[in-house]
Amino acid sequence: MAIQQQLKSRNTEQLLSFSILGILLLLYSPILLHWLDGWLHKNISIEHEYFSHGIIGLPFAGYLAWTNRKQWQRLPNIINPVGIGLLIIGAVFYLSGVTEWVNLSLPIILTAICLWFKGIPGLKLEGFPLILVFLATPTALPYLITPYSFPLQSFIAGTAAFILNQFGMKVVVDGINLYIGGRIVEVAPYCAGLKMLFTTLYVGLMLLNWTDALSSRRITFGFLSIAVVISVTANIIRNTLLAFFHGTGQDGAFSWLHEGWGGDLYSGCMLLLLIPLLNWMNSYLVEAPPMKLDEEVQEV
Repeated sequence: MAIQQQLKSRNTEQLLSFSILGILLLLYSPILLHWLDGWLHKNISIEHEYFSHGIIGLPFAGYLAWTNRKQWQRLPNIINPVGIGLLIIGAVFYLSGVTEWVNLSLPIILTAICLWFKGIPGLKLEGFPLILVFLATPTALPYLITPYSFPLQSFIAGTAAFILNQFGMKVVVDGINLYIGGRIVEVAPYCAGLKMLFTTLYVGLMLLNWTDALSSRRITFGFLSIAVVISVTANIIRNTLLAFFHGTGQDGAFSWLHEGWGGDLYSGCMLLLLIPLLNWMNSYLVEAPPMKLDEEVQEV
């Protein structure tokens, strides 16, 4: 009799889980398809494109949630009242019609579901997938930080000019503008490499989780720090090439690297460098396990 009740309870829980998943798919499929179409075809705002790492991040978050399903089922059913509040906030955001609020309603509602069904343990279990979803949700963050990117723009312009001067080109720098061969090349705010930096940190977090290296603060901090340096360096090289192509009248190459698939290829190759870097750090910077003291002291 007890076994039948357990089976009935489990079947009810599974049915409820599938029902909630179905409702979420109905509500958010149009939004997710809109994001995907914008990321792939670049027919949306530049700020929205800053979150194109969601193309790989959202499926990876779903994969992690799926692999945690057995642990989720074994967790006790604990209702956390905060989940109700977040669910109400998420519903208000979704029904508001404001694009950014509608976007943010997704991670809010997912967090509410975790707290409502499994409490804090459920939130901890699904914490990393929720972080991936939140960091892939388009918001106004790029628009807010763009005005503060001027120092980075000036640094990139000066460095690109220095590199080109070493190759015999006459380049004059004026703030964020480069004068080459009678042409002006501007290192615009959206050319400062913030998108590449966001993507690098996002992919870095995914790699750290995939290799179980997030538990090591030393590896995590070191890897992300070097990843930032690689991203900034790669963006300087890219802007130098763009300045060279535009200054020498190679408009086809400029468009290919700036707006075409060449820019995506360049970013992809840069991201591939993170894999051997993390493998090296995991091999040589793994913290040694603490030595265990013998419980019995042998007499000599």
